[in-house]
Amino acid sequence: MKFVDSCELKVSAGRGGNGCVAFRREKFVPFGGPSGGDGGRGGDIVFRADSGKNSLLDLAWQHNVKAEGGEHGMGSDCYGKAGKDFEVAVPLGTQVFDADTGDLLADINTLDVAVVIAHGGRGGRGNIHFATSTERAPRRAEPGEPGEERRLRLELKVMADIGLLGFPNVGKSTFIRAVSRARPKVADYPFTTLTPHLGVVAVDDERSFVMADIPGLIPGASEGAGLGIQFLKHVERTRALLHLITVTEEEEGRDPVEDFKCLMGELEAFSPELAARPMVVALSKADLTHVREAYAKLKTRFKRRKIELHLVSAATGEGVRELLEALWKLHRPQPTDD
Repeated sequence: MKFVDSCELKVSAGRGGNGCVAFRREKFVPFGGPSGGDGGRGGDIVFRADSGKNSLLDLAWQHNVKAEGGEHGMGSDCYGKAGKDFEVAVPLGTQVFDADTGDLLADINTLDVAVVIAHGGRGGRGNIHFATSTERAPRRAEPGEPGEERRLRLELKVMADIGLLGFPNVGKSTFIRAVSRARPKVADYPFTTLTPHLGVVAVDDERSFVMADIPGLIPGASEGAGLGIQFLKHVERTRALLHLITVTEEEEGRDPVEDFKCLMGELEAFSPELAARPMVVALSKADLTHVREAYAKLKTRFKRRKIELHLVSAATGEGVRELLEALWKLHRPQPTDD
């Protein structure tokens, strides 16, 4: 399935029904008077999060959404039926912006909460409301009001507790496959992962958190290089970050510490608040001899930066348990005496 995390959509709430001009005509009711009912209210456009959706693909092809209009009023004091609301199902984490003004209309980050984006028009009043002591047979009624129309821009930011970051080929997809049921594509070439992947990571039988594999980070990502801007926004909702680095024999001269510094620079350029978020750094692919040999020196270099470097192998499971515990403590800090 194609991953779509932004689209534009035009929404039109329903128009209210017209009020009715009518009079009572029963045989034994002399001077019966007005009996025109009110028009029904137009339907609203309602957005609701759907746990079964993880992309805006359906709406990207829809373009226009319109709610049902209200029925017109009728005689015999009959009111028109209100139009049905049109419910739009979106993935959890969708932000709804007014495309013309740029204003944020809704941030849909809770399941089963309905958000009205466009209100339906009010129904017009029938002539029963205009009878007075001097005008007992009014021949006027109100037309229904039009519903709200908006041009919307939808943006999806995935909802996760931990954001998994790293340059291509450091083993992010392999790691999230090993600790969750997420199944991203794994291969030995850059940009294997082209869409964010969410996985539920179980620390034990009672503790779990959601991890997102964020693709597309290379030098210059914060300025739009590669897939950077497109996917850096998905890290904004995470509570903590896991940086994966590794030692590659294929790319001579590449330094894991410099990779980490470059990645932090991209986060700082995109959002200083994001760069200051709690993090854990891990050296992946510990099952490879050259990685294990480089670990001692790298651990010392990171210690100078006051960062503990974990050693982990998704292939053998080495260090995975300890790493998950460290992530849990960042995700849910332990209570203190204070």
